Amino acid sequence: MINSNVFDYVNVLQKAADASWVRNDVLANNIANVSTPGYKRQDVDFETQLKRALRSTKFKTVDARVSAINTSELNTSIYTDSSGFSYRLDGNNVDIDTEGTKLAANQIKYNGLIDSINQEFSNLKLVLK
Repeated sequence: MINSNVFDYVNVLQKAADASWVRNDVLANNIANVSTPGYKRQDVDFETQLKRALRSTKFKTVDARVSAINTSELNTSIYTDSSGFSYRLDGNNVDIDTEGTKLAANQIKYNGLIDSINQEFSNLKLVLK
């Protein structure tokens, strides 16, 4: 990570993109285990921590809130979703259609985050010219 206020948005976007990448792996793992008896689907939580970090500051503007975020505290956590629930008699709770939809949505989110990072660097290059 780059330690300068100029890169605050880039640093937060990078953490979000990293979390989205981890979520992609977790969702792919769920799909790979769709036929494994007793397997419980997993998911990733990053958005809750980001919302908490943005709300915990006293600042009013988004720029000031993003600047106040300590990105080292924004961690990706993997959790088991609905561990007591199962779609099938074998104890597995993975629905292939739901996982495919979540995977596609996550890929769109990841691409948007990468585009946003690229836009931030384009803006910086424009300012430096």
